Amino acid sequence: MPSTDFQDASSSSTFGFSILSRRRDQVHSIDSSLTGLEMELESFQRRVADNFQDLASSNSDSLLSIEWIRKLLDTFLCCQEEFRLIVFNNKAQLNKPPMDRYILDFFERSVKALDICNAIRDGIEQIRQWQKQLEIVLCALDNNNRTNGEGQFRRAKKALVDLAIGMLDEKDSNTTVSHRNRSFGRHKEQKSLGHFRSLSWSVSRTWSASKQLQAISNNLVAPRANEISSTNGLNVAVFTMNYVLLFVTWALVAAIPCQDRGLQTHFAITKQFYWASPILLLHERILEESKKRDRRNACGLLKEIHEMEKCARHMNELIDSLQFPLTEEKEREVKERVQEVGLVYDAMKDGLDPLERQVREVFHRIVSCRTEGLDSVGRVNGHHG
Repeated sequence: MPSTDFQDASSSSTFGFSILSRRRDQVHSIDSSLTGLEMELESFQRRVADNFQDLASSNSDSLLSIEWIRKLLDTFLCCQEEFRLIVFNNKAQLNKPPMDRYILDFFERSVKALDICNAIRDGIEQIRQWQKQLEIVLCALDNNNRTNGEGQFRRAKKALVDLAIGMLDEKDSNTTVSHRNRSFGRHKEQKSLGHFRSLSWSVSRTWSASKQLQAISNNLVAPRANEISSTNGLNVAVFTMNYVLLFVTWALVAAIPCQDRGLQTHFAITKQFYWASPILLLHERILEESKKRDRRNACGLLKEIHEMEKCARHMNELIDSLQFPLTEEKEREVKERVQEVGLVYDAMKDGLDPLERQVREVFHRIVSCRTEGLDSVGRVNGHHG
């Protein structure tokens, strides 16, 4: 979508965070001590909006690439840190109703996000397994002499077949969780391969990414004006962080292979929030991507997975068409295809490790924010008890 469309979309919410702004204007003349908190809260809303506006203005080539996902995780970490400070600076209000319910509800949702982080890390490991098949293709064919024999092509072909089966298996796992029939009748070891998933995945065999997202999005409604008033707007910061958590986990599930992926999570936010337009725009763009004919049954919308599938298919078709000895023209074509494979392989090699480190960082940051927050609530409750 062109950036002008995005600007039009965001201009429709220029009144932005009007409830809190109005509240700030009302209380200004009565109690000036509240303005510091409300300025902090408004600044948080704007920061979240700016970060997501930046993500939403990415062109379609970079959307859902490893680099873009890393930027998304950076955004989450920034929002989380700012939210943590708001919670830390306002401990005394955390145990007052309805604030106590809001904050505990947020910590409940964040626990569900930890499962998604685990599943995503397993998905990254899955991509690494596919990357190894590309490496075999490169080792078999990527040499400078022109004596690639039939044996080397057979080796490359086997790696491409294994890659295709691995990716097909992953697509199959997105449509059904309970019955994972892995029997492709390839060789006798297939039976042991059938149990590979349940041994290697840290989430259970019946775990479902789409159900987990559903649990995070359940009852996620914007706070009412009287509740905003009674919490001095603090519950709006919690609502905002809930939505950031939901969108980031949803986008991760969209991009990375994991059990029972589903993109049907509903995003219902009114445009009274500065950040609503960019998040809704991103949601729409990712859904559009998932509906493209060549992405419809993808095991993950990550750009590099799509590139991997494409270059493996091209290489496979080329190998099937070869006759030996090779003509100079075919030699050239092989070299071009090998270069294509090399580029995709390098992108994975450079991107997956830092991506996994970031997912781990998100996991740990969620845990520490929750521990610190619950500790604050506990201390405050103990003090008042």
